[in-house]
Amino acid sequence: MSITDTGTETETETETETETETETETETEIGTGTDPDPDTVSWNPEALDEILSNDEGRPVLFTNARILTMDPLIGTMTGADLLFVGSLVVGVGPAIVTAAGDDNAIVVDCTGMTIAPAVVDTVALAGGRGHRSEYVATLTPGNTPDFLVVPDELAADVPSAVATLMTRPEQVRALVAAGRPVLWAGTDAPGRATAPEAGIPASADLTGSPRVGVWIDRHDFLHQELTADGRYDETRGGRPHAYQGRYWIDGDRIDYLDDLGFWAYGEFQGDELHHAGYLMKLG
Repeated sequence: MSITDTGTETETETETETETETETETETEIGTGTDPDPDTVSWNPEALDEILSNDEGRPVLFTNARILTMDPLIGTMTGADLLFVGSLVVGVGPAIVTAAGDDNAIVVDCTGMTIAPAVVDTVALAGGRGHRSEYVATLTPGNTPDFLVVPDELAADVPSAVATLMTRPEQVRALVAAGRPVLWAGTDAPGRATAPEAGIPASADLTGSPRVGVWIDRHDFLHQELTADGRYDETRGGRPHAYQGRYWIDGDRIDYLDDLGFWAYGEFQGDELHHAGYLMKLG
């Protein structure tokens, strides 16, 4: 091999090594943007374990946070605590932590964090609520603990906190729904609820259900028959088959999908079925 060939090989190897190093450095600098950082991963793991195993109804206290309550009376608080028991907020504000030992509360340190509602009342954000009682999902005692915990720098206000959840979930320290963790330290919490499968489900076999039968309104105008195969058939003012379709019952709620393509809703209240302004009882 000639001297010239050797020099060319050396230059090629050097260029290749340089390119590889540059690519590696670039990949390191850019990153994936989806992996939780070390600070997130190590965020209050013991508290999570306690919350998940909390079968005794112990209070849970998120302490020393900036709290965006969205309640026009309470406003935003700093160095504050959020206390809930089960699926009910029972306290918000500073110094609640002083009674944590008395109540055997599970304490979650939120230093450097902002707590914001996870269910956002966009009408209230736009100033469209005329009365405090009309506000929805505020972090107020008596409401459901649905909230986010996000670093202060990513939560200047409620919209930016929610934007962090949607675009950078790996930075979210906690997402809590009705008092149960959904996300924790940038990842799914163990045993978290999962969304139902999208699409129209098959009708259940309702043989033997006490809600199967003909429901009749008080004026005998509307007769709605619910059959065990998940079909309904309405007679209105003596006109048979006015509406027909499928239905699904979930708890006390009934959803209708008419064969014409529209959806409707009803609610069972004791021995009554309330639907579209009609109050019906089994005939």
